[in-house]
Amino acid sequence: MEHRSTPDLEERLAAVWASFGEYDGGREAEFRAVVDELVAELPDDHPVVAFERACAFDSTGYSDKAVPLCQEALARGLDGYRARRTKIQPVGSLHNTGRAEEGVALLTPELDAPSDELDDAVRAVLALCLAGLGREREGLSLVLGALARHLPRYQRSMKNYARELVEPEGS
Repeated sequence: MEHRSTPDLEERLAAVWASFGEYDGGREAEFRAVVDELVAELPDDHPVVAFERACAFDSTGYSDKAVPLCQEALARGLDGYRARRTKIQPVGSLHNTGRAEEGVALLTPELDAPSDELDDAVRAVLALCLAGLGREREGLSLVLGALARHLPRYQRSMKNYARELVEPEGS
């Protein structure tokens, strides 16, 4: 079951995120307070509360505080588009803190998830973790495969190169 907030709250959250740039220059705590105030309208155990707080912390330079909130949002049953974002978001932080294997475990199933606008982000962040684990060819294959569909030409070639990086020769 998708956990939803009210359309009005969703619009206000979207407006706050659209104004994020206005909170630069030392006003990041104020931004997080505005997000906290909005999500306080939901029950404390609502997964969107942890999700939005995680996003606010991550976006203001506190990945260490965002990762546990992402995990909490997923544990509370966050699903759909937000759940996919919640899986992508902490993986860079996991990579940076020497926990790349956790990032790979979290994102690998997303390669088989229904396609959406986050597909390339999944592949890019997963590639970063793979590189951190010494699996650069696999990571490069993911990135080339993601890039291929955006090229005006050479799409087939790039897809083939991406495949050849991870398939044994002659298979």
